[in-house]
Amino acid sequence: NTMAEQIWMLQTKRADFDGIARQFGIDPVTARVIRNRGIEGRENIERYLYGDLDSLYSPWLLKDMRPAVDILKRKLKEGQKIRIVGDYDIDGVCSTYILYQALKRLGGNVDYAIPDRIKDGYGINESMIRAAAEDGINTILTCDNGISAFSQIQTAKEFGMTVIVTDHHEVPADGEREILPPADAVIDPKQRSCSYPFPEICGAVVAYKLVQALYEESGVSREEWLELLEFAAIATVGDVMKLQDENRMIVKYGLKKLGHTKNLGLKALIQANQLDPGKISVYHIGFVTGPCLNAGGRLQTAKLALALLLAKDQKEAWELAAELKALNDQRKDMTQQGVDEAAAQVEQLYMNDKVLVIFLPDCHESLAGIVAGSIRERYNKPVFVLTHSEEGAKGS
Repeated sequence: NTMAEQIWMLQTKRADFDGIARQFGIDPVTARVIRNRGIEGRENIERYLYGDLDSLYSPWLLKDMRPAVDILKRKLKEGQKIRIVGDYDIDGVCSTYILYQALKRLGGNVDYAIPDRIKDGYGINESMIRAAAEDGINTILTCDNGISAFSQIQTAKEFGMTVIVTDHHEVPADGEREILPPADAVIDPKQRSCSYPFPEICGAVVAYKLVQALYEESGVSREEWLELLEFAAIATVGDVMKLQDENRMIVKYGLKKLGHTKNLGLKALIQANQLDPGKISVYHIGFVTGPCLNAGGRLQTAKLALALLLAKDQKEAWELAAELKALNDQRKDMTQQGVDEAAAQVEQLYMNDKVLVIFLPDCHESLAGIVAGSIRERYNKPVFVLTHSEEGAKGS
């Protein structure tokens, strides 16, 4: 049988499940699940079940939040040109949107750039920095990338630019020594010297925290910051973060807001996928609307998803939502083709291999990872899927 039989094991961490169930009015099975997730003690269980937005952590707990806010306030006041550099996936698109809307709201002279998955690859690169220099950009603000862009940020500094990095990825290290980029401020909860209580947040939540701090300092109401909550929630689900601690609260309240969102693009995307706005769940973001937002960056450009979120009128929102839905349908078909072709190769050639290395010359390189994931699930073995790319083979 090629489909490995699934055997589910229930972890058995010890606790008084009946007691917890009675105390909180929940099922003992729910109590067990909560305990298995490492949630212990009355206060933590209460926060997990009933935490609200007041129990989110202060943005000022993030290292370098103060210098980042001070720099941005100064640049806004001076009317300097600021460029946000995001990323092409759902987290990158949402964090770019959050920062762009906020800096615009504060009267900033701001634009954005998102790398092309195939031409540029992940994160900020030399050519994007040269383009910024040519455009007279004074300050670069990264989101969902930048922590590992040491040489690129060095180049930006040589051009005389100010650089602020906001990211959530692991910090590169040489043995015990962290290698931080030479930016003017680096906000990333994964830095060893950052004492933020919950480092498992996505790039859009880091951006969201920066906006909260900026808004607080600029006298913008809490309501306006909460308007952006749904984008932090979509990114948290789309980037597959743990739904624990403050992520859980961001998603819980973000989904509620999503039901009656004012964002024309999100409304159109919900309608294009025939979803009931009042019943949007994590599933719908993970497997329905989220993949539509990702499809632009995979098959064309992530600027499509950003344009959808920024759409100013109904007609434009409808057109972009339809285009992204069509792209995602196309992406599904192409993925299925890749999976079928890969499975056929495995059955014919590689059934006895401990690690599956599959070459799919015709598979779109942005889909190699999804295909590899499906094949790994089917055969329960590590999988490399390689495709043709500009400079040889490229894989995931």
